Amino acid sequence: MSNIKKKPLILVTNDDGITSPGIKALIEVAADHGEVFIVAPDSPQSGQGHAITITEPIRIKEVSIFNNIKAYECSGTPADCVKIAKNVLLKDRTIDLCVSGINHGSNASINIIYSGTMSAAMEASLEGIPSIGFSLTDFSYKADFSGSKKYADQIIQDILSNSNKNGVPLLNVNIPSLAAGEIKGLRVCRQGRGMWVEKFKENQDPRGETYYWLTGEFISDDIKEDTDLWALKNGYVSVVPSQHDLTNYPGLKDYKFLEG
Repeated sequence: MSNIKKKPLILVTNDDGITSPGIKALIEVAADHGEVFIVAPDSPQSGQGHAITITEPIRIKEVSIFNNIKAYECSGTPADCVKIAKNVLLKDRTIDLCVSGINHGSNASINIIYSGTMSAAMEASLEGIPSIGFSLTDFSYKADFSGSKKYADQIIQDILSNSNKNGVPLLNVNIPSLAAGEIKGLRVCRQGRGMWVEKFKENQDPRGETYYWLTGEFISDDIKEDTDLWALKNGYVSVVPSQHDLTNYPGLKDYKFLEG
């Protein structure tokens, strides 16, 4: 009987698209911990949240851009990518971990609601797969991912080693835009409260039709030391254990009057 331990199967996806620098960095880390299988959007899907494609076909195409690692680009959303991987491409196999990212830009606080990166991780979690979404607080295409890779390596190893101890983990990990040696450490914390104050820029296209471009500013006064916002502002990696249950549990009692 062979004593060779089977490598964990790690699904890698993202929302910035299969050619983004962030997913390349994450693949390099994940490959040190198991067999990597990639299904990612064929174009950027930032801000798609948990959208799924139901009004048109989803198309997938195998691509050879990551050496000998099996990879597919998908015409759908990040959540679609996970569904296709779980139910089509890997339907006869067990996915041990799903990692999503590394996203260009923060997904801390309320941004988790809009995030395609975290929605991909959440979709995998709904399927019973331990999942982690990684984001770097730097939107630049030339962002330095050295710090992200260092902490992604640590977190992936720890989750694979402890995946049976704490249910099915769903982690929202955000890394400050600092060199690896400048990051102070890691904080497990809660999601800070915040909101976007939206503005719409109005303009006209060459045909004289009015269109609007969404802009906005993120604001928050919830900067207590137990929040992801505080951690990032003070040079720490934030790790927020997340869930898909949106029930307002105090409301179960508060709204009993509706039952008559």
